[in-house]
Amino acid sequence: MTSILFLCLGNICRSPTAEGIMRVRARETGLDVTLDSAGTGDWHQGKAPDARAIAEAARRATPIDDLRARQITRDDFYRFDHIVAMDLSNMEDLRRLQPDDSTATLSLLFDHVPGREGQPVADPWYGDESDFVLCWEDCDQGVRGLLASLAKA
Repeated sequence: MTSILFLCLGNICRSPTAEGIMRVRARETGLDVTLDSAGTGDWHQGKAPDARAIAEAARRATPIDDLRARQITRDDFYRFDHIVAMDLSNMEDLRRLQPDDSTATLSLLFDHVPGREGQPVADPWYGDESDFVLCWEDCDQGVRGLLASLAKA
C-alpha cells in the first residue's frame, strides 16, 4: 500500500485540499493508499481547514471538514512513502527536517505535472474565494499527475 503525506505551511488550505482530492481520485482509480496532511508550522494544530477550503471542497462533493491540522513529525519521514510539498519554502523546510536515514521520497505536487515541475501551488490564505477555486484546480491537477506517476512506478 502506498502512503502519501501532503504538506503546506499551516495545514488548513492547500494540503487538506490535496488530501481530500486524493481520497476521491484514489477511490475512483482503485488505488489502495494511506493519506494524511500536515504543516510545517504548529499554530493551527487541531483546527479544521479554512472555511473557504471547506466550502470549495463541499461544492465539489469532497468533504474535508473532518480533517484537523497537525505539524509534521520526524516519524512522518519513515511512515510515509511520499511527502508532497506545496511550494519551494515547504520543500526547503522538509529537506532541513529530513533525517539522513529517511525512507520518504520528497517532491513538489507540481513535479508530477509535465511542464509545471518546480512550480508552487499558490497559497490562497490571503485571497478570496476565487483563490480557493484556483487552489482546488491546481491541487486536482497535481493529484492527477501524482496518480499517473504512481501508476508508472
